[in-house]
Amino acid sequence: MKEACGVFGVYAPGRQVAQLTFDGLYALQHRGQESAGMAVSDGETITVVKDMGLVATVFDERTLSGLIGHLAIGHTRYSTHGSSDWTNAQPAYRPVGRAGFALGHNGNLTETDVLVERAGMLPGMTVSDSDVVAGLLASAFPGSAGDPETGELAGVLEAVVPELVGAFSFVLMDATHLYGVRDPNGFRPLCLGRLGPADRPEGWVLASESPALDVIGATLVRELVPGEMVVIGPGGVRSVRLFSTDEVDDRLCIFEFVYFARPDTRLHGIEVHGARRRMGELLARQAPVDADMVMAVPESGVPAAEGYAKESGIPYGQGLVKNRYIGRTFIDPDHQARVSAVRRKLNPLRDNIESKRLVVVDDSIVRSTTIRSVVAMLREAGAAEVHLRVSSPPFAWPCFYGIDTPTREELLAANMSIAEMERYLGADSLAYITLDNLKAAIGPPEAGYCDACLTGEYPVKVPLTLEVAPAPPGRTGGVLQGALPGV
Repeated sequence: MKEACGVFGVYAPGRQVAQLTFDGLYALQHRGQESAGMAVSDGETITVVKDMGLVATVFDERTLSGLIGHLAIGHTRYSTHGSSDWTNAQPAYRPVGRAGFALGHNGNLTETDVLVERAGMLPGMTVSDSDVVAGLLASAFPGSAGDPETGELAGVLEAVVPELVGAFSFVLMDATHLYGVRDPNGFRPLCLGRLGPADRPEGWVLASESPALDVIGATLVRELVPGEMVVIGPGGVRSVRLFSTDEVDDRLCIFEFVYFARPDTRLHGIEVHGARRRMGELLARQAPVDADMVMAVPESGVPAAEGYAKESGIPYGQGLVKNRYIGRTFIDPDHQARVSAVRRKLNPLRDNIESKRLVVVDDSIVRSTTIRSVVAMLREAGAAEVHLRVSSPPFAWPCFYGIDTPTREELLAANMSIAEMERYLGADSLAYITLDNLKAAIGPPEAGYCDACLTGEYPVKVPLTLEVAPAPPGRTGGVLQGALPGV
């Protein structure tokens, strides 16, 4: 999997908003490592700086010192729709209205091709769905400058956003106002923070995850609810509901808890680290095994491994060293390149592993490149037994809501039984947490989640024909009969 993107926005007159945005994006770097960018407004003009690479590569002190203004938005990207190049780096900008507007997007629209023509673009153009949204907003812009109290972009968003289908958390800005928008299913996270005391706010912040607020000294106020738009300007924060009650259905991506979000992030009022530890505890009850050491595949597997060790009574230990100068592994389309990337990223601690019966805890298995290479490393280092425990259920269906995943043909759990996977991976045993236990570990029970990648039940229509035959006996999913165009 590639990560979902990260978005950030700040309205703070009198503060160095470019530096605040840099720090916020740095805290969201784990959500996107292809490109980074920001847009800054001084009230009259909007300046956009973006490039391929990490946040610290794109921005330096000299660049930041030249970005003067009272509001800004920022973005870190991993592509799900559109090519990975500078053209599709964000924020996207359109020169309409008084000073134009800029947009950053986390998510994926499911009917992009339908919207291209309406946005005035040519069919077949290599554009991201974010660029399509920017085109739609630009085409709907009024000739007047709009209401200076609520911002000129607000009315356009109210008209256009309800027509969008799929997953989207937007941060946007015009010359004077900051906007945050979340889709009616709340697939991707977006939270609101405050700079300064509650009785005298000095500014407002929007971010994909709460640690981006912490790093700039902001206080988490709340998460935007599904289908909500907030408009932030001189008058404070104004909330607008863009969808009717029957269109709203809270379906936050369950993999935010399993893998994507930082462990110190709070989602649905729950700290992610604690949820991951509980996953490990429930997995230990569900799938116990005699072993000498519990270890994790770093780093998102660490909290679940700690929980497994605590519940099972088996000592927790370090079995792999991660090269901290390599980010989350990019999934190269070439298999050998993926294997080499794993070898560069992880290396075994042989003295801890030799002759040991190991419980190896990972957060998920997608293609299986990482975990298969890990098992081989552990065997080479002298492990006596390798028992795999996975803190998510079998990942058997592609995601169409902002996570770049392979086709079903490439998903291991969609095409093999547990016994077949054990042999293929070289493990002595393999067990996944059940979906019920995963949800119990996360809570609260009334919260809704999207688990389409685990169940094949897509909450928003996907305009593809999925012809799936009944699963062979003992297998976790159906067998793909046709191609998935556009994936």
